[in-house]
Amino acid sequence: MLKKLVLGMFVLVSSIFASAEVNVYSHRHYDTDKKLFKMFEEKTGIKVNVVKANANALVKRLETEGNKSPADVLITVDAAGLYKAKSKDLLQSINSEYLEKNIPTKLKDKDNQWFALTKRSRVTVYRIGSGIENELSTYEDLASPKFKGQIMIRSSNNAYNQSLLAAVIAHHGEEYALKWAKGIVANMAKDPKGNDRYQVKAIANGIGKIAIVNTYYVGKMVDNKDLSQADAVKKVKIFFPKFENGGTHVNVSGAGVAKYSPNKENAIKFIEFLASPDAQKLFAEGNFEYPVLKGVKASGLVQSWGSFEDDTISINTLGENNAKAVKIFDLAGWK
Repeated sequence: MLKKLVLGMFVLVSSIFASAEVNVYSHRHYDTDKKLFKMFEEKTGIKVNVVKANANALVKRLETEGNKSPADVLITVDAAGLYKAKSKDLLQSINSEYLEKNIPTKLKDKDNQWFALTKRSRVTVYRIGSGIENELSTYEDLASPKFKGQIMIRSSNNAYNQSLLAAVIAHHGEEYALKWAKGIVANMAKDPKGNDRYQVKAIANGIGKIAIVNTYYVGKMVDNKDLSQADAVKKVKIFFPKFENGGTHVNVSGAGVAKYSPNKENAIKFIEFLASPDAQKLFAEGNFEYPVLKGVKASGLVQSWGSFEDDTISINTLGENNAKAVKIFDLAGWK
């Protein structure tokens, strides 16, 4: 009898400890996130276990694991990754009064299956002294022949470029988007290579005059221990383009609760924490991203670049048009 009682207590205690965790599948790879996870653990006593990989690999893993998946939360760096997970029935709707109230409608799934945590804008960066800034205006105009041989941008398999083209499709349709993509290819200073920081370094060193990059990468290059980045970013400035009938292109990093989450309550608490004022401030100050929570300001450095109005389209549209964007990139010969 005593043996059964002790065994029962052991099972109960084990169950309690097992539930005091949240398993996170994340595409993010920033030191800021490590600090946030530690803050959450200290605040709640819930241990954060992290699996890192790109969004496609994480979605594939969720599919393979099925109802045996230990995943509680999926975090991606791009709206299309969240849309893909939802379309494959890998996320679940959740009830969170806090998230529903504080995350703008444009920045969350209509069924509450995912919520944006940060915003990042894809903009143009130009070389100081090149004079090219006098020619910059809209995203549409970047495909103009006047920029032939001047644009540095990464490959078509990059999620940020796919979402930018998805936005072009949303504004103008597929036929126009193909013409636009061909125009950008014709204007490339060289074949796509490297990440966003590489594009900035290229124009700083005289290869082309315009780089198309995410703003937070520029922030990460300032005061960087890598002197090639720190020196390069001093030679460039940011220009915020906009769509002719919209605003500046914005993408999001966001999170959703996995369909078979074994720790759903902890998962919701975790996402709510990442959308809290303290976490949003750290996203802004530590990673140079734009906060999604009203009342939290961007970092001083980011504010110094100037302001812009977010594009008018819903973030959901970026995921909906992703497959079309990938197809158009191939047709346009964008490597």
